[in-house]
Amino acid sequence: MAHDHTHASAGGDSAEHQRRLILTLTLTGTVFLAEVVGAALTESLALLVDAGHMLTDMSVLIASTVTAMLMRRKPDSTRTWGWARLEVITAAGGALVLFGVGAYALIEAGLRLFGESADDVHDARLLLAFGILGLAANIGSIVILASQRGDNMNMKAAFLEVLNDALGSVAVVLSAVVMMATGWAGFDAVAGGLIALMMIPRAVTLLRNAVRVLLEETPEGLDLNAVREHLEGVPHVVAVHDLHASTVSTGMPILMAHVVVERGLSMEQAEGILQQLQDCLREHFPVSVPHTTFQLEPEGYTTPSAEQLHA
Repeated sequence: MAHDHTHASAGGDSAEHQRRLILTLTLTGTVFLAEVVGAALTESLALLVDAGHMLTDMSVLIASTVTAMLMRRKPDSTRTWGWARLEVITAAGGALVLFGVGAYALIEAGLRLFGESADDVHDARLLLAFGILGLAANIGSIVILASQRGDNMNMKAAFLEVLNDALGSVAVVLSAVVMMATGWAGFDAVAGGLIALMMIPRAVTLLRNAVRVLLEETPEGLDLNAVREHLEGVPHVVAVHDLHASTVSTGMPILMAHVVVERGLSMEQAEGILQQLQDCLREHFPVSVPHTTFQLEPEGYTTPSAEQLHA
């Protein structure tokens, strides 16, 4: 069995990720406390949901920060990929919490709009002040995380959290403005429902992407039928079987295969075949696969377990 030992980066500089996440967590924690006080004073659903969303942000940001710290640790004999997979688990957990908060907000908005006793907002001007405060903090967090949001799922989950919260703060501000202009307190429940509707689709998308990795599905954009055809086109290769591809974490796709070659090849020829197979996966497909494992088998090779392995 032969390997290409080049490991792809797990998604950027984890030390820088850690620093940015801590800054964002500090901003979010400060505004969360302010919004809890504001929700209690105004009895605003929009502000309460936004505070709940910020609590979700804090839990996800704390988990993301811990993940960024652990991902800096090198692989060892117990964890051969290090802590790279933890970013996917963190993203999935954050998505589930985000979905739960969104579902609660929709139910509460419906109860306030169509229930017999709807709570009114006490002070729209105070609500506006808290909404502007939250929006300012969210914009600061977006600026901090934006440049590295695409590095991995962990950073993307954190960025989506603060982006959704910024949209929630916009809804809080609009709610306060509309109530001040029209006197209709029901718009607060509408704003809370709108925040929820913005949260849920992003949560579902993030969860779906995380589940794809956890189920070890083929990396998106990599056609295994095309890969097999391309590998079988390498000189001296007879067939390819037991072809598997998955993703350890963001930016770390892996592929393994059993490659049947002509009998009687020299070590130099086998080395050349391996080089071509590895170059093929790095250079000829939309998804570059730098970590590959190929088992070369001479034509006609078999083992007692071959039937089970090749099924």
